[in-house]
Amino acid sequence: MNGIAVSLITEDKDRLNSLQNRLEDTHMGRIVFGHVGFPSAPTDAVLRQIQDVRAEVVLVDIDSRNVPRAIRAIELIQSNIADIAIFAIGGMSDPTTIVSAMRAGAREYLEQNATSKAMVEAFSRFAASRGKSRTTSGRARVFTVTNAKGGSGATTVAVNTAIALQEAHGGVLLVDFAPLGHAALHLNARPTFGITDALQNLHRLDTSLLQGLMTECKGGLQLLAGPQQPYSLTPAAAELARLFDLLVSHFRYVVVDCSDRVDQTARLLCDLSNAVLLVTQADVVSLWSAGRIRTFLEEGAGRDRVRLVLNRYKKIPGFDDEDVEKATNCKLLWKLPNNFQSISPAIDKGVPVALQSNDDISRSFRSLASMLADAAASDEGSLDLSYKQDKVVRKKATGRLLISPLRAGQ
Repeated sequence: MNGIAVSLITEDKDRLNSLQNRLEDTHMGRIVFGHVGFPSAPTDAVLRQIQDVRAEVVLVDIDSRNVPRAIRAIELIQSNIADIAIFAIGGMSDPTTIVSAMRAGAREYLEQNATSKAMVEAFSRFAASRGKSRTTSGRARVFTVTNAKGGSGATTVAVNTAIALQEAHGGVLLVDFAPLGHAALHLNARPTFGITDALQNLHRLDTSLLQGLMTECKGGLQLLAGPQQPYSLTPAAAELARLFDLLVSHFRYVVVDCSDRVDQTARLLCDLSNAVLLVTQADVVSLWSAGRIRTFLEEGAGRDRVRLVLNRYKKIPGFDDEDVEKATNCKLLWKLPNNFQSISPAIDKGVPVALQSNDDISRSFRSLASMLADAAASDEGSLDLSYKQDKVVRKKATGRLLISPLRAGQ
């Protein structure tokens, strides 16, 4: 049977019959589960039944005489059932009820005596957003880029990696989580909205609203811009998880610029990522900081996902890759050549070097993006990322340092 699978819960048996009839008249929604009584706890059997019937929409009937119970039911459904839309239906005379329902997780609020036509309109909006979300298969890979210390170049790495992924694969979102967003400047973009607006509107964030908060940049890259004034973004773990659950459903790759963050949010972003690129340089202070940042990010995560990216790399006689890894207790992933002559004007003009095909630094970014896209994923969600020298070529040219990062086993 075709149609949107709908579960209906209410505290009034007569209302249950009435709403079922109106839903059937829409010819868009089909009732897969109807119940009198709201769930009262995460372990409530009603929640399990809604999951078992694979409902796509839950219609929650709000009685004006007991609004808190309905709001609590919406919160329980939202927090315990993934990939489900909640429609609330109730009185329109009290704005507080409407706001509370939307904040609890309802994406639609229908008038108590809503006609079948009004329901059709709501289902049509849901079907349209669902169709858009299915244009991208699977869930996005998330790459977070952070720095060992200020000025290491994390934003440059994040922007150019995102650009390279977009050119090669498409479907890339760059999220600027820095306390003061610089990614827009690197892209010569002028965002109207950004990450702050997304976090402030999580209670009603859907596909349409999310798209309205983004800025389209060169090559189709989407940017969820950082704050344009110094701002402390400190979302709770549940808020971040909810935001990223939406993001990874609509893109192939999500690149997060986490520059200058050493806080709980940085740890949470690390835990939500498939890989974390820790950008550093090969000087004593940077490597000392990198080791401590790596320990901070990995603490309690239980997954080995932080990798070093040496930026502005120049070979140091007597100091090799093993020395870098020993100094930081972190695996080396990539080396970006020192090319200030290209990077500096590219940032000033807002034209990322990854768009410049004939430059060694642009080729390095494209190779890095290719390696990230092709890496195999583990059961825990982290990627099989390791730096290895090409031993075959090395035998032919003894003494040369070959920069050839490859996946383990390749």
